[in-house]
Amino acid sequence: MNNSKRTAVLLVNVGTPDEPTVPAVRRYLFDFLNDRRVIDLPLIQQKLLVNLIIVPFRAPKSTKLYEMLWTPEGSPLLVNAEKNREKLQQELGDDFQVFTAMRYQNPALKKVLHQVRDQRFGRMIVIPVFPQYASSTTGTIAQFVSKEIAKWTVIPEVRFVSQFYDHPSFVKAFTARIREYQPETYDHIVFSYHGLPNTHVDKVHPEIASTECTCEQAMPEHGKYCYKATCYETTRLLAKSLNLNPSDYSVSFQSRLTKNWLKPFSDELVVQKAIDGVKRILFVAPAFVADCLETTIEIGVEYQELFEKHGGEKIQLVESLNDHPLWIETLKELILSK
Repeated sequence: MNNSKRTAVLLVNVGTPDEPTVPAVRRYLFDFLNDRRVIDLPLIQQKLLVNLIIVPFRAPKSTKLYEMLWTPEGSPLLVNAEKNREKLQQELGDDFQVFTAMRYQNPALKKVLHQVRDQRFGRMIVIPVFPQYASSTTGTIAQFVSKEIAKWTVIPEVRFVSQFYDHPSFVKAFTARIREYQPETYDHIVFSYHGLPNTHVDKVHPEIASTECTCEQAMPEHGKYCYKATCYETTRLLAKSLNLNPSDYSVSFQSRLTKNWLKPFSDELVVQKAIDGVKRILFVAPAFVADCLETTIEIGVEYQELFEKHGGEKIQLVESLNDHPLWIETLKELILSK
């Protein structure tokens, strides 16, 4: 088949260890945390922190969590990525070829790009599957792809989908998923997003500190590529779609490494809600399109234990989009849009 008239579609996620073992988790963390866009400390400080402190001490602990996460089919993140690829391929037909890639570990983004180069596709669409743009996710993928294809003799037409936090079909898909869990039967709803260092957000709009921005109330003019602003905008769109009142829900940020990350922190919110007498919380994680360690284990297991410890009863995690038909439709629309 002549591929010069076909389009390669790359669905790219962060990555996952190859297996739930200490060596595999160590390789993944080493690859991930040594990225300059993930930890933007001075180079020597980053290398010492990551390679002498974080990776050696964190790998054994993280391995135990990955053991809890793993299924007979493997890593849920990769299993769902493959399901997405297969279903999207069926929807798009022969004019497109869909690839799964991971920024860190396997299937390696570099190897997938080499496949695209060698098969001489006429177009390439890269979709980092992160609804809200962040330099440490979408940014690092765009940088890596741009650096690689700059070496090619023939560079095809390339389009990046930088974010889709407010895309109507994305909002529709997550709304449908939330409704499956009958949100009206819970005392409170928490929209929990992966945290970021405040410095990452401040770099997007250095004239306005993230701690002083008013994006919690409305999307500011400078907020298009601000992770914090787009998280709050996604929440407002979902709340509107679900007919929620402001008192019905909260926004928080999880998976922090230090206190200088986006607040409020999800774990602290869980404790406060339990102390306030809330018994049942529905947790939604709209920064993740597939269930992973941060959703299944951090929210579903760790927050549940934390909630019960302080008097709460039930935290119910809303299943992520995974391979939901409306998510496949969203991807299709993102690809076919001009």
